[in-house]
Amino acid sequence: MPGGPGFFRGNQANFQDIVRTGQEMGFPVYVVTVRDLKLNGEKIKGFTLNANDEWEQQLFPLPQVIYNRIPQREDEQKPAVRRKIKECLLHPTIQFYNPYFFNKWHLFEWLKKSKSTQHLVPKTKRFRGDPGLQKMLERYPCLYLKPESGKAGKGIMMLRYQKDKLLPYRLKVQHHKNSTTYKGANIQRLWARIKIETGVSPYIIQQGIELAAVDNRPFDLRVLLQKTEKGQWGVTGIGARMAGSKSITTHVPRGGSIEDPNKMLATVYGLDKAPGIMNRVKTTAIVIARQIERASGYAHGEMSMDLGMDAAGSIWFFEANAKPMKFDEPHIRQKSLERIFQYCQYLASR
Repeated sequence: MPGGPGFFRGNQANFQDIVRTGQEMGFPVYVVTVRDLKLNGEKIKGFTLNANDEWEQQLFPLPQVIYNRIPQREDEQKPAVRRKIKECLLHPTIQFYNPYFFNKWHLFEWLKKSKSTQHLVPKTKRFRGDPGLQKMLERYPCLYLKPESGKAGKGIMMLRYQKDKLLPYRLKVQHHKNSTTYKGANIQRLWARIKIETGVSPYIIQQGIELAAVDNRPFDLRVLLQKTEKGQWGVTGIGARMAGSKSITTHVPRGGSIEDPNKMLATVYGLDKAPGIMNRVKTTAIVIARQIERASGYAHGEMSMDLGMDAAGSIWFFEANAKPMKFDEPHIRQKSLERIFQYCQYLASR
């Protein structure tokens, strides 16, 4: 549900892939804007791909299932959009899933509520000011400051305390492809810079985890989870993302690289242990997805998540996204497109 060129907003190429896959699998599929989604009529104006692979507007019957791809958080916050989502959620014959983007703080709160997931969450607090930061740094020598509603690593900072240094406090601020480090004798010296960077956005402070690394470059795992034709959570695929040499995160737009997760795990933990760890990552991701869905109170059909491993092989949860961006790995991408329709078919037949 987004708003081709001139018709609707969002990732056009992604919508084309989805519509094409649906057509190949024999499903009537169309893109509809929030404005055109009038639930009280018989027919709805939507866009589909014609035989020449061009967008074409047609009239369609009311949808049985709506896969929500509103592209931006800001769009979702608009009162008219919130009202429309609510209308869809309450509709007697429409199945509507992934209604809202996740908020980072809520995710950590939800996972802390369950015994099955609380041990996976790094120590996390809401950023309220100087004393809280100082206290946490005394316990954890490395902290991350992250915007509650950030995406693709935007706005993330790293704060370190290295007591043997002349200027022991170090603040690393991530830019597009590199980062700047500010140094101070005490935390107050860095305070002005932290305030400039956070601005009015709500932030969280999080214990820094020393991630497993290959050639001194840390990596984490991106897991794509989707519900299957049986309506159960399954792992569609796992990719590894390695941090760029000057980046504090593993995001590809910020200099990170796409790696083979099996190779990464084998390099760090050895060939004999890697398959067992990979299985543990998959089962952990499914436990997390179930808990997020349960605690959110809404139906979800897919999510991606970032999981990290430390040197000891413990798994840590960093992030989940209710509107996953497309995976670059072709085998994951193809399976993910097919799973959308397998799950929609399950919903439509209930």
